[in-house]
Amino acid sequence: MKKFFRLVGVIISSLALVLVLSACGSKSLADQNVVTRAKRTNTITWGVKADTKLFGLMDVKNSHINGFEVDMAKAITKQILGPKGKAEFVQVTSSTRMPLLKNGNIDAIMATMTITPERLKQVDFSRSYFDAGQSLLVKKGSPVKNVRDLNHKGATVLGVVGSNSVQNVAKFAPKARVLQLSDYAQAMTALKSGQGEALTTDNGILAGMSVENPGYVLTGGAFTKEPYGIAINKNQPEFKRDLNQALTKVEQSGQYNRLLNKWFGNVPGMNVKEMER
Repeated sequence: MKKFFRLVGVIISSLALVLVLSACGSKSLADQNVVTRAKRTNTITWGVKADTKLFGLMDVKNSHINGFEVDMAKAITKQILGPKGKAEFVQVTSSTRMPLLKNGNIDAIMATMTITPERLKQVDFSRSYFDAGQSLLVKKGSPVKNVRDLNHKGATVLGVVGSNSVQNVAKFAPKARVLQLSDYAQAMTALKSGQGEALTTDNGILAGMSVENPGYVLTGGAFTKEPYGIAINKNQPEFKRDLNQALTKVEQSGQYNRLLNKWFGNVPGMNVKEMER
């Protein structure tokens, strides 16, 4: 009888262990503690743009993504995980970045993503790491000098799916038609082919497009404020704290200003001195 009860005890203990392990295993990637996983793997996985010059652009020669946000992600990773910490990068667009984060494919989004009240309902953000403003890119000699010049029937403004730029244009030029493309490369092609009078998004992104396409210029200045933040899933307070602390250290060390000048110091129309921290 004693042997029987001991056997029953072993079975119950085994079943309890299975249930505990099953409960842990059933937790989705997005719900797991990011900091715990990052320290175990010594890696943080970032969603970054690969089509946005100056912020994140794919180098076709070596398949590496280069830009301000990529360098910032590397610097922040090392602040959180130490000098041997690894930053891995997954290419995202304005329309794919949120689903990839929600599914747990990436730990954080650092991809020209403006902090907005609507987005804060879905994700958490670090504090701002880049203070952008929405502007317009037009062909040299264009009669469009500011966003209100587009407020007439028949005017077409080009934007990108998943960007809040489209909603902003509707406030300033409600009569204009908006044509949304899947990424900035397609939007630039559409502008060149005359499918719209102007392309709109944040000035930092447009500055990169202007550098790549000398016949096109920024116009009208910034008509909104667009603070970029690092987006993470809800219920990750430890990760949010670590990101903000790491960002502060990168700024205090002078590394932030060095990266800012590296990528934007020679771009016409970008006042880097006003953006330094």
